[in-house]
Amino acid sequence: MSDSNVLETCKAGIAAWQAAFNNQDAAGCAAQYCEGASMEARPMGTFTGRSEIQAFWQNIMDQGFKDVDYSEVNWVAEGNDGYILSSNWTMNKAFGAVHREHWQIQADGKARLVSDVFEILGER
Repeated sequence: MSDSNVLETCKAGIAAWQAAFNNQDAAGCAAQYCEGASMEARPMGTFTGRSEIQAFWQNIMDQGFKDVDYSEVNWVAEGNDGYILSSNWTMNKAFGAVHREHWQIQADGKARLVSDVFEILGER
C-alpha cells in the first residue's frame, strides 16, 4: 500500500470513529480500536481492549458528551503501515488534546487504533 493510501485509510478510520461518537454509538467507537488496544484518557485512567474502551465511551455518552470535532490535526507516518495523529478536540461539554493516536492498517485492510493517548483539558 502506498503512503498516500495508508494515510487515506487512517483518515477513514478517524472519520468512522468520529461519526460513531457523534451518533452516540459506543460499540462503533470501540470497533475502531484493535482488540488489544490501549487507551489512556488523562486524567481518567488507562483502558485496555475493546470491551473496556467501549464501556468508557458509553459512560462518556451517558453523561451527555457529544459533538466531537478536531482541529489542528497533524499526521506523521509510523512505519510503512500506519500514522500517528495528534490534534486538539472539542465536544459540547469539554475540550482537550489528542497527544498520540496510533492508527495502523490491519489484516482486513482497515486502519484501527493500536494505542490512543488523549487528555481532557477543561469543561465548556
